[in-house]
Amino acid sequence: MRLVHLSDLHLGYRQYQRLTPGGVNQREADVAATFRASIDRVIALRPELIVIAGDIFHTVRPTNQAILHAFLQFSRLKAALPESELVLIAGNHDTPRSSESGGILQLFAQLGVRVADAKPQRWSFPQFGVSVLGVPDVPGQTRPELRPDPDARFNVLVIHGEIEGVLPPHLASAERAALEISYEELGAARWDYVALGHYHVYREVAPNAFYSGSIDYTSANTWGELHEERAAGIEGKGFVERNLVTGAHTFHPLPPARPLLDLKPVAARGLTIAEVDEQIRAAVESCEGGIDDKIVRLLVRDVPRHLPRELDHKAIRDYKRRALNFQLDFRAPEALRLHATGAPGRRPSLNEMVKEKLLARPLDADVDRDALVTRALAYLDQAQAVTVAPSAVDEA
Repeated sequence: MRLVHLSDLHLGYRQYQRLTPGGVNQREADVAATFRASIDRVIALRPELIVIAGDIFHTVRPTNQAILHAFLQFSRLKAALPESELVLIAGNHDTPRSSESGGILQLFAQLGVRVADAKPQRWSFPQFGVSVLGVPDVPGQTRPELRPDPDARFNVLVIHGEIEGVLPPHLASAERAALEISYEELGAARWDYVALGHYHVYREVAPNAFYSGSIDYTSANTWGELHEERAAGIEGKGFVERNLVTGAHTFHPLPPARPLLDLKPVAARGLTIAEVDEQIRAAVESCEGGIDDKIVRLLVRDVPRHLPRELDHKAIRDYKRRALNFQLDFRAPEALRLHATGAPGRRPSLNEMVKEKLLARPLDADVDRDALVTRALAYLDQAQAVTVAPSAVDEA
């Protein structure tokens, strides 16, 4: 008895301003291609049960293009595996903030997909001896007691939320997530498998409880996710295959549709403008396969305030033209301050302060917090890198 566990598809995710020849945001098309590839892999594995642990879409009101793509891919999956069961639950990105608004996920029930979007649902699949409890992320809901079905041979819990102490501090409560679950309440030992959604990096919570992670890089913290994965030896994004009889467990990596390159950082301390320009050029040219059509970041540390204005902006514009997105991430030298009660501490950067404020600020129901933070930080980066023309006084 095998199941496949996916989560955080974020279909309809948009980033950057580049469009496909058909007029679709390029990153939206990339994520759609990754989802199509994941369906191909699942069909090849032919599991008896497929569970998707929330955030099918990136926004509560996805585009027609994203809805159609999801419908076609779920239809293809059901047609290829007619004996398999497909379960999906709503995540915080799928769930309207007000009860007056309906969600889109019930559309897929017309295909025979089991959907839990407005309230928890328990399904029994006697042909496999499996009971599945699906707990969506719904604001203000009364969460049921997380107990397995004593009459089932196998019990699976599918839940979207934050498990206490699992998410890194900078991600915990970074966005509205109605479900905050303690280890004790989760009770992983009571279940044969717990399929978790919300955290975008593959992560073990207990020997039988896992975040599968997202299928592509769709959060406001892309480079942080990449760093976490490398530090943990994880092969990027993917999904989980689990055998409920033997406990055999496999993480199936999914190559991203768009390569992400975090170039070797440049240390600008003590360098001239020309030397920094040369270091940036060397970092770009050392990239195997080039930067063309890729998502690229180059961190430049210890940058004096005046330096970004004086760099070779013609070359930088060329890098930005070639890559899907080329981000020069300038970091000022750390400024130390003395606290009356303790050791020196670093002053937060403007980007850090803006991000913190936006993560805590109450927003209207139709505002996507991730997109707002990403756009605000991008505007700050552009403002800090812009060339400032000399004033009339200076010219005089």
